[in-house]
Amino acid sequence: MNSNIVKRNELLAQTVIKGLQSRNMSGYYAASREEALSIALSLIPEGSTATMGGGVSVHEIGLVDALKNGNYSFIDRDDYADKREAALLAYDADVFLASCNAVTSDGVLVNIDGNSNRVSAIAHGPKKVIFIVGMNKVCDDVDGAMKRARNVAAVTNAQRFNISTPCSKTGTCMDCKSPDTICCQFLITRYSRHAGRIHVILVNDNLGF
Repeated sequence: MNSNIVKRNELLAQTVIKGLQSRNMSGYYAASREEALSIALSLIPEGSTATMGGGVSVHEIGLVDALKNGNYSFIDRDDYADKREAALLAYDADVFLASCNAVTSDGVLVNIDGNSNRVSAIAHGPKKVIFIVGMNKVCDDVDGAMKRARNVAAVTNAQRFNISTPCSKTGTCMDCKSPDTICCQFLITRYSRHAGRIHVILVNDNLGF
């Protein structure tokens, strides 16, 4: 990565981290995927029960493999025929892993969900939530974060899952009411009432969508 971009990301990450701290959330900067993995594991005590919703970034840094192969109890929803059962188990997990559709430079998190198991677990339930967020997802403000979530993250996910929504054909959000829409619930996390619950690891890389 260009050294100027690296420096820019380092400085921007510190701004985001200050914003997160002002909102009772914890922020961390990782210079690489390997460092992000190390930070994440330092936040997850051995023996913990961990799970996740969909989160490409979590896979990209190797966190899922590390938990499956380590001294942890990882609830993998792919192991469950009944996805609802797996989703309900998440609410009592020690750790919930997620990516973020977008984050503002002053620390507001924006997420969109279809079945809403991910955003509901982020909002309440698991004792700790750990976000893995590439610096490509940092936006200036909530308006920009919402636009990114709707026109980049949601569109890309609809296309990769071959979901028949207008955006998967046009490449941009059409504010649809399609039965297949994955934009059912919008969660804006502007503050955490519980200190030590939400942790955001900002990674000097392009991760997820």
